Amino acid sequence: MKTALFFLLYFLFFPWCKAQLKLDQIMKGEGFIGALPQNPEWSIDGKLIYYWKQYPDSAQKTFYVYQTLNDKTRVLGQDEWNNRWVWNSNLAQLQNVRINDQHVELLDLKTQATKRISLFSDDFWNLQHQTDPSQVIIQRGNNLVQIDLVNGISAQVVSYQKAQNKKPKSVLAAAEVELFESISSANNVQNKGQKNRIKITDFDPSGALQLDPTGKYVILKSESEPKEVLTEVPHFIADDAYVFNQKARAKVHDDEPSEKLYLHDLKSDSLVELDYNNLSDLNSKDRALIFHPVIFSNSKPIALCDIRSADNKDRWIVLIDLISRSIIELEHQQDSAWIGGPGISSWNFQIATLGWVSDGESIFFQSEQTGFSHLYLLDLDTKNKKALTNGNFEVHEAVISKNAQSFYLTCNINHPGVRDFWILDIASQKLVPLLVDTGAYEIKLSPNEKQIAYRFSTSLKPWEIYLVEMNNLKKVKQITHSTTSAFELHDWQAPQVINFTASDGNQVYARVYKPDDKIKNGAAILFVHGAGYLQNAHHFWSQYYREYMFHQMLLDEGYTVLDVDYRASEGYGRDYRTAIYRHMGGRDLEDFLDAKNLLVSTYGIDENRIGIYGGSYGGFITLMALFTAPGEFACGAALRAVTDWAHYNHEYTSNILNTPKKDPEAYRQSSPIFFAEGLQDPLLILHGMVDDNVQFQDVVRLNQRLIELGKKNWWMALYPVERHGFIYSSSWVDEYSRIYNLFETYLK
Repeated sequence: MKTALFFLLYFLFFPWCKAQLKLDQIMKGEGFIGALPQNPEWSIDGKLIYYWKQYPDSAQKTFYVYQTLNDKTRVLGQDEWNNRWVWNSNLAQLQNVRINDQHVELLDLKTQATKRISLFSDDFWNLQHQTDPSQVIIQRGNNLVQIDLVNGISAQVVSYQKAQNKKPKSVLAAAEVELFESISSANNVQNKGQKNRIKITDFDPSGALQLDPTGKYVILKSESEPKEVLTEVPHFIADDAYVFNQKARAKVHDDEPSEKLYLHDLKSDSLVELDYNNLSDLNSKDRALIFHPVIFSNSKPIALCDIRSADNKDRWIVLIDLISRSIIELEHQQDSAWIGGPGISSWNFQIATLGWVSDGESIFFQSEQTGFSHLYLLDLDTKNKKALTNGNFEVHEAVISKNAQSFYLTCNINHPGVRDFWILDIASQKLVPLLVDTGAYEIKLSPNEKQIAYRFSTSLKPWEIYLVEMNNLKKVKQITHSTTSAFELHDWQAPQVINFTASDGNQVYARVYKPDDKIKNGAAILFVHGAGYLQNAHHFWSQYYREYMFHQMLLDEGYTVLDVDYRASEGYGRDYRTAIYRHMGGRDLEDFLDAKNLLVSTYGIDENRIGIYGGSYGGFITLMALFTAPGEFACGAALRAVTDWAHYNHEYTSNILNTPKKDPEAYRQSSPIFFAEGLQDPLLILHGMVDDNVQFQDVVRLNQRLIELGKKNWWMALYPVERHGFIYSSSWVDEYSRIYNLFETYLK
């Protein structure tokens, strides 16, 4: 009894004394934190909010529905979840029609009853609205089919078939047609029934066929596929004890995909390739182009289209006149590095922010014209373009209101490391803050735009779902509570978000974990986040939550940790985004050398006791640091690291380094394997053997290179059943135990 009382008083009077974090705890990830709610969605009537959680060690998701009227939550079964109806503002004209389990379904908005129309046994997709609300369009293969929602019947609109090199009829076949009326009349009936419904083309249509709302015009594409050789990922652990290979992505290649855009006038049955040769700076009529899905006007025979060059250096927003079959350029964006940024997209197949403000009269889109991604309005009559937002911040998401008088914006006005929610009045261009607590908001507006369901997090508090009325934003209701008691018991320290001046004069942001002076050990660790266009020096919950907790563990042991948003990170504008063009491991690595100097000059760290580590792009930077800046870092750990960019995928790599044939110098100066002779400091390499993103071959080739160079003081740990993102907590624990031991050995 006395002992228990002693400990109770001890913890009451010494609250700074906290339980030590353990690797086997924090590497459970959400098994320790708690399963966080994902993807809140509104029901069509705005009375329900759906979301799901993925619990650790569970192969199945758990589905939930929150009832706004009685403030209750219940678990949904799989069938209930599959049959839910959710609001999608991008499909306003098809809210109560959907394709579900290969049926067309119609929801009665008054009775909430679902009518199922079963027409086909094969697959169909690509649901499209028509001016007549009782009709919708679906796609089956290269066929467009009209569905009558009232009578439940279908009618083929058009079918596209590539012309075949038919063999001439044999003498015997010709004689049969001549001799037998049953054969000749059958052929005539078949041809008559298919008249104006089958269109023979000299190409195979690719992707979605788009029919305008009046049912008069079809937009279709052809695609020239690049020559790709798929890789194979061997699996060494299998239930039958035999190795098997899994097909995986191709490596970066020199050929680009290319598309052509066609317009089919159904009334005249004329099919033409649209002429886009007058686009600004097209340079060559043979230049490879990518066409995004068109956005038809509901009131005029016109459509918007976003066109990208396959090398992603040009973007054209154009107007297609369906009657004259002409293309009118509205906006040309060009970047000597690559087109990208929030609302624009860095992958040329990814859909960007684009739409009608006033149908058929004005449009909205985003551009990095000022160096930051902002929202613009363009009048089709005057061709006048007006910036709706401006400043040294970025618009991350823009949603137009139902009345088309305002935009709901998620942006980082107050700090690069936040995601606030604002409303912008189009007429006055006045921006009004709605939800701006320090952190990040992921917004889902209710169908009537009177309520907001949102996920919110801070650097200390993981994502939860909240509900608020638009007319009373101070009265917030938290509808999920997901963190475990074990997680909540720990005294987490909020990392401080700082900025420092890099050697080129630009500001670089970072998260710093600073230990108490009483336990500070004089050593520091630099963490390098992954890439793809990502930010981690921010004020919200990190997607690197295991690393976040690992850094807290290091903090408890006296280490200082600096997590740098190096050049090419998200949130800081175009010049920051493209600073690694043609040289990855150049300016981005210099930011870490500058960060090291900051640790020494500002935080009192021993310059000889600074380590570096990271995964994916972070592993790549770690290799470049140890290979090209020997002696700068006491040790490094490279997780799932790219070692040779010519072996990575095309979509990401060709943006930044062009193609290996076009720009071999960029690949050579950016690939660690060519600098391996510079290694002199301790290096730990860790990699999953069934990684189908950064493949195991990457580190196998580096392994051989280091052997042939006679390098010492490096080690490799392999994980036979893990992909790029590890699944098993045992692998996480093993991996980070090795990283921790590396730091303990060479930094203390």
